[in-house]
Amino acid sequence: MRRRIASALGALVVMVSTSAGLTPAAAGTSDPAEKLATTTPIKHFMVLMQSSHTFDNYFGTYPGADGIPAGTCMPVDTAAVVPAKSGAAGAACVKPFAIGGKDVVDLGQSTDLFAAEYNGGKMNGFVSAFSQHQGAGGQAMGHYDDSDIPYYWNVADNYVLFDRLFTSAAGGSVWNHMYWISGTPGNLRGDELLPDGFDGVTTIFDRLQKAGVSWKFYVENYQPQVTFRSPGDNTSELVRVPLLNFRRFVDNPALRSHIVDMTQYYKDVKAGTLPAVSFMSSSGASEHPPGNLAGGERFIRSLVNALMSSSAWRSSAFMWTYDDWGGWYDHVKPPAVDKYGYGFRSPALLVSPYAKKGVVDHTTLDFTSELKFIENNWGVAPLAARDKAANDITSAFDFTAGPRQAVILPRTRAATPLPLGRIGAVYPAYGVAVVVVAVLIGFALRRRRQPTVGIAR
Repeated sequence: MRRRIASALGALVVMVSTSAGLTPAAAGTSDPAEKLATTTPIKHFMVLMQSSHTFDNYFGTYPGADGIPAGTCMPVDTAAVVPAKSGAAGAACVKPFAIGGKDVVDLGQSTDLFAAEYNGGKMNGFVSAFSQHQGAGGQAMGHYDDSDIPYYWNVADNYVLFDRLFTSAAGGSVWNHMYWISGTPGNLRGDELLPDGFDGVTTIFDRLQKAGVSWKFYVENYQPQVTFRSPGDNTSELVRVPLLNFRRFVDNPALRSHIVDMTQYYKDVKAGTLPAVSFMSSSGASEHPPGNLAGGERFIRSLVNALMSSSAWRSSAFMWTYDDWGGWYDHVKPPAVDKYGYGFRSPALLVSPYAKKGVVDHTTLDFTSELKFIENNWGVAPLAARDKAANDITSAFDFTAGPRQAVILPRTRAATPLPLGRIGAVYPAYGVAVVVVAVLIGFALRRRRQPTVGIAR
């Protein structure tokens, strides 16, 4: 009887926990990453790289951020000496405008395009650079707002938005992805993949592996057959997942096993086996123009919500950035830190129970700042001069208080954020549990008091 009562009580605990939005795993699991020594409460750090947008393109009108300056009007021809006019056909300049539901084209990203838009530091070539680009027109001056990317703006309201995170290189995706994992451009000769790979470059994963710090690289729509030796028609995966350009990560089964499909992330979250450090790469949900922004929001929201619903939430930080500027306008002149960068600003957001609430962080950062945080938090050595000198992201955290409760953020601006698991529903569940337990105990006591009656034969 005692066993039956204990069993019933255990089942009720699970029932109540489930009604509160928690799984049994959330009540306490054996998480290997939790046992690793860190300098902050962050035991799980996830970084995702999206594609091809600037800060002004996404958050140029966000309140409190360093957004689009009033009176901005970009010249159509930087060589023409004419008064700035706008609003009519053949205007001398183009003002920033809301894109809304308008179709867009891929403006591109290259060192030449950066130079044309940067225009020797004048920062006035964002329209004239496309004078020969059919269909582009003044698109570079377009921007989105909270009606287009409501979830991202909700994240900014509740967590941290960075308005001084610059792309690491004044070029495209290859250099910036290499800075993201190694603190270097990888290919010193040009912003392109090397046919023989990047084996001479040390990555953050080499440091973590040597230090015994767990890690994985999660890849949306991962195609394991694609490597630098056999790229096929999918060279974009080689750019998005730089490790596929390294012999050691391709040929060593133990290292190769760390590169997995994004579906594994959800399994790891549920099982309580997230690694200490996770790098993530999207493909169809990357938001690369003319890709669907809502698809990117749904993808990131699903990643964040899965984390919030897990036991790992209380010790995690999830951050995402954009690999290059995609040709879009940004008004902030990037600092010249070396011959490769910085490039124009990237949108960047941080979600964590320790993230400051609704703060726009103005610290000067780049992709190597994520490396710097990893190095400082897990005690591994810097990779290169760039990450060694970079600021890390600790200004975005408040470690003086306990972790904040997770809040499931809506996909619209009008809706109200909900605490995870609808906490108000917990109390009725507890009430039901108490009644049922009382009935079970009462029934058991009555059975014990009744005399045993023999069976007639």
